[in-house]
Amino acid sequence: MCCILSSLSDSVEKIDAQKVLGYVLFKDGKKTKLPYPLEKFHADVAGRSFHNGRFIQRMREKAAALPLVQVEQGTVTSLLEQDNRTIIGVQYKTKDGRELKAYAPLTIVCDGCFSNLRRSLCHPKVEVPSFFVGLVLENCQLPFEHHGHVILADPSPILFYRISSTEVRCLVDIPGKNVTPVGLGGMANYLKATVASQIPPELHEAFISAINKGNMRIMPNSSMPADPYPTPGALLMGDAFNMRHPLTGGGMTVALSDIVVLRDLLKPICDLNDASSLCRYLESFYILRKPMASTINTLAGALYKVFSASPNQARKELRQACFDYLSLGTSFSSGPISLLSGLNPCPRSLVLHFFAVAFYGVGRLLLPFPSFKHMWLGARLILCASGIIFPIIKAEGVRQMFLPTTIPAFYRAPRAR
Repeated sequence: MCCILSSLSDSVEKIDAQKVLGYVLFKDGKKTKLPYPLEKFHADVAGRSFHNGRFIQRMREKAAALPLVQVEQGTVTSLLEQDNRTIIGVQYKTKDGRELKAYAPLTIVCDGCFSNLRRSLCHPKVEVPSFFVGLVLENCQLPFEHHGHVILADPSPILFYRISSTEVRCLVDIPGKNVTPVGLGGMANYLKATVASQIPPELHEAFISAINKGNMRIMPNSSMPADPYPTPGALLMGDAFNMRHPLTGGGMTVALSDIVVLRDLLKPICDLNDASSLCRYLESFYILRKPMASTINTLAGALYKVFSASPNQARKELRQACFDYLSLGTSFSSGPISLLSGLNPCPRSLVLHFFAVAFYGVGRLLLPFPSFKHMWLGARLILCASGIIFPIIKAEGVRQMFLPTTIPAFYRAPRAR
């Protein structure tokens, strides 16, 4: 799901994309509705959920229709280097097995989460805290149409959202670094025995039917902070460059935002052939993208840990405090949801709301009459919240997130014509 940019809005046409107006959280039989704060926007502005492949194909068609674009299809096997430093193009293999080379003054590398090209352009620190088991539920109604559904289940969240007029995507989070092989039937048994009883009753029959069909897909939930080293002639984009837990569906939002930042940086450039000067200028990309990227990355990582069940009593209190805080409505819900959707990419606001949740949880413990036990639990809750968010902020870069204007690259300008 992502907030649609007006210049790409026609890419979601003719693919049966579904409008998304917010989220609904479910916990212990209770639910709270969290709409996107869209009052100040045009009526057509909303999130969209869709088959990812259909959307990518539409963007490819849109790009191919441009008069100066020539499409070549193949699998890139390596980057071409000159003087062991400057990237001058790629080597790729066509469908018929031919090995060809393509040369360009700027190569944009975006080969996805399993990138085999990123190692020469960044310091990849990939973590896989969990896996998603994906199912498609057919011909069923969501309890709240046009909303993403997040079930705070045990041991970790379950997602439901519509991807077409007849299909609902279900993603069941499986924590840990290993999952039971689907082919052995273990996963089907787990979903029926452990997960089925925790989902909304309106979806139970379609959920069991999807399991019985056996068309399950397992994908790793990878996260990787952006840690590039500027390389003349090349630039990383997309999941090859930066990943966050997919719980919040923020990957496409960050990718589209990065595209807009890069587009605006390249607009005044009339000559891409001076690789070293271009590389130095494009260092500003890594700073200018930070408000959107770091907000969504940090929120995704933090919410996954907060929303996952834990035997730790402080974690349990933080989880309940988050649900209750969002249930308050008004700015208590619209603020976090505007951060989540990319409508308000502000790291300071993110930190403010995160610790507001923590102190709200402490207040619940201390009222109406504080006790030493609850005071100690409140202190542990604050420590728990700090232990969740501060490592994520450190990985994103404290200065880049909160003081980007103090970094010289923020002010880079293109070389004069």
